[in-house]
Amino acid sequence: MLFGRVHGTAVCTIRVPGTEGLKFLIVQPLNCKLEPLGPLQVAVDVVQAGVGDLCVMVRSREASLAMPEVKFVPVDLALVGIVDELSVKPDGVFDLVMPRGTCEYT
Repeated sequence: MLFGRVHGTAVCTIRVPGTEGLKFLIVQPLNCKLEPLGPLQVAVDVVQAGVGDLCVMVRSREASLAMPEVKFVPVDLALVGIVDELSVKPDGVFDLVMPRGTCEYT
C-alpha cells in the first residue's frame, strides 16, 4: 500500500484516450511514518481528492485498471482512496486478536 499527500494539480493540453475528464494531481509519496519519500509525482485522480488530502495510491498495471471507463490506459500512478483515519503502530507490534464478527460463521 502506498501513501501520498496531494500538493496541487497538473494541467495537460493533450490527453490519451481514456483520460478525458480525469484530474491529474501532483503527489508527494510517503513512507510508513508519513515522511516524504522521493520526488513529487503526477497521479490520475479517480476519487476526487483535493490539495492536502492523504491518499492511497497504486502503481503500474493496477493504476491502469483503476480507470473508470477504459481499462489499460497508459498511466503509472493512480489515487484510489482518501484516508479518513490512520492508526500507525510501532514496528513489531501486532494485534492478533480477531474481533467478534457479525457473520454467523465467525
